Amino acid sequence: MVRDRVREKIISIEKHLRKIDYIIRLKGREILKDFNITIPQFTALQILINNGNLTIGELSQKMALACSTITDLIDRMEKNQLVVRRKDEKDKRVVRIEVLPAGHEIVKRVLEKRVEFLESKMASLTEEETDLLKEGLESLYNAIKDD
Repeated sequence: MVRDRVREKIISIEKHLRKIDYIIRLKGREILKDFNITIPQFTALQILINNGNLTIGELSQKMALACSTITDLIDRMEKNQLVVRRKDEKDKRVVRIEVLPAGHEIVKRVLEKRVEFLESKMASLTEEETDLLKEGLESLYNAIKDD
């Protein structure tokens, strides 16, 4: 009985997470249009910023895309001066992708726009509701992050 109620709540949470993800992705695409950057380029920039300078192979694994696809992606990003290829300090045979200031700036500005969007949509929530939502999402993230 209790188990059934918990399962129903989990089903509802999953459904709402999907709906929220869909809305945020749509808004995210809209925001990216203003910055003349594609979704894969933005994703690559975020991964590189969060993980440090990666090789094409490492970035390929993190994005679950073929190395040839990542090479083309990095070529376009390099042309737009978002990233640069640099030889590894310790092993000159290894080439790493470094995010340039313009790449950092785009990510910063896009994330600011996304926060502004959420802020406007959450304006009617009380501070307590916002705190509960934050804590609940942090708990959910911590429970699933290792999978």
